[in-house]
Amino acid sequence: MHELARCEDHGDHLIVVNSNTSKRNALSPDLYRVLVDGLDLAARESRITSVVLRGDGGYFCAGGDLGLLATRREMPRDQRLARIEELHDVIRAVLNCPKPVIAAVEGGAAGAGVSLAFACDMIVADRDATFTAAYVKAGLVPDGGLTSTLAAHLPRELVMRMTLLGEPVTAERLFSLGAISQIEPAGAVVPAALALAERLGAGPSGAQGRIKALVNSAHTSSRVEQMNAERDAMADAIAAAEAAEGIAAFLEKRRPDFTKARGTT
Repeated sequence: MHELARCEDHGDHLIVVNSNTSKRNALSPDLYRVLVDGLDLAARESRITSVVLRGDGGYFCAGGDLGLLATRREMPRDQRLARIEELHDVIRAVLNCPKPVIAAVEGGAAGAGVSLAFACDMIVADRDATFTAAYVKAGLVPDGGLTSTLAAHLPRELVMRMTLLGEPVTAERLFSLGAISQIEPAGAVVPAALALAERLGAGPSGAQGRIKALVNSAHTSSRVEQMNAERDAMADAIAAAEAAEGIAAFLEKRRPDFTKARGTT
C-alpha cells in the first residue's frame, strides 16, 4: 500500500494521483513506484489507451522534497547520482510509455514537478496555474530533462528567466506560446483531461503509440534518421488491424471502431 500516491484503473485509462498533500505533492518514492507501475501496466494492457497524472488538493507537484534533498549533501557522489537517476528513470518511463500520458495541472507545478509535467505528452492546466523552475532559489540546478524540454518549447530568453531567476510563468502565457495543450477554468482541469483520455480511447491506440515515439525521436534525430523511422513505423502500421478498420471505415463512409482492433496491432 502506497500512502502518498495511488493508481485508479478506469478500464480504458488509468489515473495516477499524487497525494503527498502535506508537502504540496512533492515527489516521493511512493509516486515513483505507483507511476512506473501504472505506466508498465498501460504498456502491457491493450485495453488501456492513456494515463492521466494529477495531484490531490489542488496542486500538481512541488518538485523535490527539500527535507530529503538536504540529507544528500553528505552522500558520496555516486549515491547522489543514483538518487537523481531515480527521477530520470521515472521521466524515461513517461517518455517511453507507448500510451499517451496527460498531465492535469491544477494550481501549478514547481521544480521537478515542471519536469514531470513537461515529460507528459499533453498538459491540461488551470489557466491561472503557475510553472516555476524554482531550483535556483535553493542553489540547485534543473534536472528531469527540464532544460532540454523548455529549450524545445520556449524562447531562450524566457527559459533563462525561468531557470536563472526562478520566475513563475502562468499556464495562460505558456498556452499562448504553444508550450501546453489546453487551459481550463479552475475546477475544470481534471474533467477536461478525462475528456481528452476518452477521445484518445476512441482512436487507434497502436498508431498513437507509434506517433508518440516518432514525435519524441524528432527532437534528437536527423531528418534522414527521422524519415527512416517514419518509414519503418508506417510499414508496421499499414499491416495492422487498426489500419484495416480505419481504411475500411473511410471507404464505407462510416465511423471507425478501433476498439475491435485493439490488441491485434
